[in-house]
Amino acid sequence: MSRAAGLLLLALVSVGCRQDMHDQPKYSPLEKSGFFADRRASRPIPAGSVARGLLKDDTRFHTGMVNNRPITEMPVPVTAELLKRGQERFNIYCVPCHDATGSGEGMIVRRGMKRPTSYHTERLRTAPVGYFYDVITNGYGAMYDYSAQIEPADRWAIVAYIRVLQRAQSGTINDVPPDQVSSIKPAGGSL
Repeated sequence: MSRAAGLLLLALVSVGCRQDMHDQPKYSPLEKSGFFADRRASRPIPAGSVARGLLKDDTRFHTGMVNNRPITEMPVPVTAELLKRGQERFNIYCVPCHDATGSGEGMIVRRGMKRPTSYHTERLRTAPVGYFYDVITNGYGAMYDYSAQIEPADRWAIVAYIRVLQRAQSGTINDVPPDQVSSIKPAGGSL
């Protein structure tokens, strides 16, 4: 009985050893085909096709511009989650040159590279948000573009976080809600 069971098991296992998945009928890229009139196996892309994930129908979101002018309002809601993501992405991509406060004294500068402009200059404090998005996307001066490294949503998160850094550097005690003033510890003594 065990010999018959062994043969049955061997027969069942041998059925799984076929090469159907390996030897399936298919065309390799750019191979000739007798099926299509143009003899090409690789088909041309239909007109109007958009690669998955690459549809950019919201110009404000994907360029930061309207009529070739930087937009002034964020195209996404500014939430705590967005700011947290912006801080995370800023620390990864921007801190090496701009430093954690945005003053332009990053590690790259300490090693002899050109110093970027501080985010705390009047020109950049009043710059529209679309300007920062465009610089991240296309680069500016010595700064390379980051369009390949940073997704559009993360670019807007970074822009929102840059605004936080700017506000933090230029804020006064009057900007703090009255119920929170007592929780502030002054750096140099009294308020």
